[in-house]
Amino acid sequence: MEFPILDKINTPEDIKQLSDVQLSMLVKEIRKFLVLKVSRTGGHLASNLGVVELTLALLLCTDLPKDKIIWDVGHQSYVYKMLTGRKDMFDHLREYGGLSGFPKRRESVYDAFNTGHSSTSLSAALGMAMSCQMDQDDRAVIAVIGDGSLTGGLALEALNYASRLKRNFIIILNDNNMSIAKNVGGLSSYLSGMRAGALYNDMKTGVAGKLSRIPLIGEKLIRQIKKTKSSLKQLILPGMFFENIGITYLGPFDGHNIEAMTRILKEARKIDHPVVIHVRTKKGKGYKPAEKNPEKFHGIGPFDPATGELLNSNPGKSYTSCFADALVKAGEADPKIVAITAAMPDGTGLKKFAERFPERFFDVGIAEEHAVTFAAGLAAAGYKPFVAIYSSFLQRAFDEILHDVCIQNLPVTFCIDRAGLVGQDGETHQGIFDISYLSMIPNMNILAPKNSIELADAIQFAAGFNAPLAIRYPRGTADDVAAEFREPIVYGKSEGIFLETDVAIISVGTMIGTAVLVRHRLKEKGWNVTLVNARFLKPFDEKLIDDLLVSHRYIITIEENVISGGYGAEVLRHVNNVGADVKVIPIAIPNMYVEQGDVSLQKRECRIDADSIMERLEKELV
Repeated sequence: MEFPILDKINTPEDIKQLSDVQLSMLVKEIRKFLVLKVSRTGGHLASNLGVVELTLALLLCTDLPKDKIIWDVGHQSYVYKMLTGRKDMFDHLREYGGLSGFPKRRESVYDAFNTGHSSTSLSAALGMAMSCQMDQDDRAVIAVIGDGSLTGGLALEALNYASRLKRNFIIILNDNNMSIAKNVGGLSSYLSGMRAGALYNDMKTGVAGKLSRIPLIGEKLIRQIKKTKSSLKQLILPGMFFENIGITYLGPFDGHNIEAMTRILKEARKIDHPVVIHVRTKKGKGYKPAEKNPEKFHGIGPFDPATGELLNSNPGKSYTSCFADALVKAGEADPKIVAITAAMPDGTGLKKFAERFPERFFDVGIAEEHAVTFAAGLAAAGYKPFVAIYSSFLQRAFDEILHDVCIQNLPVTFCIDRAGLVGQDGETHQGIFDISYLSMIPNMNILAPKNSIELADAIQFAAGFNAPLAIRYPRGTADDVAAEFREPIVYGKSEGIFLETDVAIISVGTMIGTAVLVRHRLKEKGWNVTLVNARFLKPFDEKLIDDLLVSHRYIITIEENVISGGYGAEVLRHVNNVGADVKVIPIAIPNMYVEQGDVSLQKRECRIDADSIMERLEKELV
């Protein structure tokens, strides 16, 4: 497919040479390009289709890379990447060594700040703007944040601080009335009211324009009105949250009107303090399947661009779905069980629980910290909260887990989805730290089921457990490796699968498939090999290790977590403490950030796949 105008765009300066007619043609070409490329690679489509005109307006009104644009989360930065010299890299979007799906400073001088998690843009951009204030640098600093991300605590903290800035700072509030799922809460309702507030802004602009033409007294009248304008705002637009904390509010504006957006951005650049430009956009705009189902096209695999239907969709049941079914079953048996998500009812599988028990389901918005302490409050009042959050996002609530849940030893169950390597979303989304950061917390208990059957058993165990508990499980299709072994879950105890001598392999969670394969290969080489499902990572099963020390020369641990603070490190610590003459070989992810790519490739790069493990063992087993 040819793109006559887009093919000639290599820098933002090229866009500034286009006529209005050519810009309109470019908009269409960009959307066709996005659908074509993402249909082959998968990625975040709907959010990018919604910011085409907004991105063009930003590039028309800035001097990049001198000026700085920070994209919150960053999954809507494809258009920006395309127009800043990276369109030829889209055939390798989210592949290992290819184009990241998020802004990356090392990738381009146009990417001012790495993003991937929500609600960080305002704080980062404020830091940059403050540096400009101290350096007396006139460069523009612009943060683009969605209405969903604005509910995050970090974003609200940044807004609270923004009034201390004494220079221009532009916040683009990209309002499409949803993040991944439909937004919830008071701030979302407030923004809904603001969407009807164009009357106030039109009136304000019109009145100011007419008064300024009155000789001698016009400007004086405008200044006097500004001093008493709050009552008018409260009458026409209740709340005026932004203005009340010292941030000028402009909008709402049509985010798909390049001319209007360009004009308001140029005007906003003249304001000598922080300003919010409220922009309305449509997620998925220009591609009917995405417009009808923006949730599906938020993050999607390869699909047929003609129909929007997924290609090679795996019919197998996911771990997320297995968890969801098990929690519904537990909820049917116990009316005190409640479920909590941070704006991801679909992604975490809790939509099933919400449909079955709407009065016991709580979506708190993009607010992981609040979700955890909210759960603690419910637990203190006698309920059994299950908090379902992706591993990488749970990191954001570390203090709340430690301070509000574990110090009080409250029965909150953390259902940690996407534990381990997750693939194409890259460094910001890999779930490879949760064992480490949770293991250090007193009163925390960690359970890693080996397969989907044990995951369901773990949910049932959690329903009757009366202390903090984390259950970790991966992304992707569930499997039933070692399904014939199903010992009842006993608190703090591992599960022996094959009990022999010489070499012991202890598998953590769903690494059991790799462990089974490694055991088989070692058996072929003549070794006697024990296989253990660690199951409980905390409390640590010291008795198991002590028993293995009696009859084994080697203990191999296999886990999908960084090596520091992981399960293997704990085994090594214990063996060293007892002074046993047994060699511990911990197989884990190196202490590194793992970039985007296929999970099987990531495992190979991290040396935790079966082939890599065997290469190492051939050197270490003597």
